[in-house]
Amino acid sequence: MSINNLSKEIANYLSQFSKEVEEELEKSKDDITKDAVKQLKVRSPKNTGSYRKGWTRKKVGKGYVIHNKTDYRLTHLLENGHAKRGGGRVAAKVHIKPVEEGSIKAFIERVERVIKG
Repeated sequence: MSINNLSKEIANYLSQFSKEVEEELEKSKDDITKDAVKQLKVRSPKNTGSYRKGWTRKKVGKGYVIHNKTDYRLTHLLENGHAKRGGGRVAAKVHIKPVEEGSIKAFIERVERVIKG
């Protein structure tokens, strides 16, 4: 085996490895965002149910954006609490942050597992 063949084999292997990693990352993004939307639909506060049902995801470029398509104005108010009109505050109902943190952790774990092989 000559040095030229060795370098071609290494380049070929690295190309194949990077394709496998890229495919697995795409699958991981898809799976984790689907799971995050399901969790948000379960964890979200329910008054009429419209807010819960509104969680969805959308592919933007190479990533996904998770958002509430029906009551997007409420996400910040519910997550952080808000002032009442007559004084006082409405308590926060934290439901987005735990899902976000869990999704980030799951994605990092899957990426590490894919890269390690």
